[in-house]
Amino acid sequence: MKPVILVGVALIVLGVISLTYEGFSYRTRDKAVDLGPLQITTEKTHEIPLPPIFGAIALAGGILLVLNGTRYTAER
Repeated sequence: MKPVILVGVALIVLGVISLTYEGFSYRTRDKAVDLGPLQITTEKTHEIPLPPIFGAIALAGGILLVLNGTRYTAER
C-alpha cells in the first residue's frame, strides 16, 4: 500500500476516536508532605478536552487522502 493511503487510514481512525471520546485524562502524583519516614502524596486528575472540530477535520482529511491515493494508483 502507498504511504498516502496508510496516513489517510490513520487519520480516519484518529478522527473517529476523537469524535467518540472527546478528550482524555491522566493522573499525576505530587508529594504533599515529606517528613522522614512519613510521606503523604496527592493525586491530581488532569483532563485534556478535544474539540469535535479536530476529529471532523482529521476524518475528512483521512477520507480525502484515501480517495486521492486510490485514484492515483488506479490511473497508473
